[in-house]
Amino acid sequence: MDFVSDALFDGRRIRALTVVDNFSRESLAIEVGQGITGEQVVAVMNRVVAVRGAPKSIRVDNGPEFVSRALDQWAYLHQVTLDFSRPGKPTDNALVESFNGRLRDECLNTNWFLSLDDAKGKIEAWREHHNESRPHTALGYVPPREFAQQAARNTGP
Repeated sequence: MDFVSDALFDGRRIRALTVVDNFSRESLAIEVGQGITGEQVVAVMNRVVAVRGAPKSIRVDNGPEFVSRALDQWAYLHQVTLDFSRPGKPTDNALVESFNGRLRDECLNTNWFLSLDDAKGKIEAWREHHNESRPHTALGYVPPREFAQQAARNTGP
């Protein structure tokens, strides 16, 4: 998980929480808001866990939302290890940083967001395109969702 920032057309700042599966490169969630608290991070993770199950660990930086009591309690209750990157070392979380770069290049820098709802819609459309249509070189040139489905079929019950 990580955050990326941008602005609406009128200069008001927005933030996006990005949650990426390191194995499949699938974007599990992008939560967009003007401010995102630790409690909102927990709400996003509850939605992800309801669909995908809890991960064993989550790589995060030392931002206030990730060191919050709310996320720490959530991780404890779900038996998830919060793997904190070293301060000033974004390469510790390279996959989400790479994803955020793609999000910035392909969506944030190419769109003009008229409102928070407009930003949410355009960013969600990009996320769906990323997961369902965009081939990924590290995945054998298949989109992340297809790769995840192939992996699930190959591991079986």
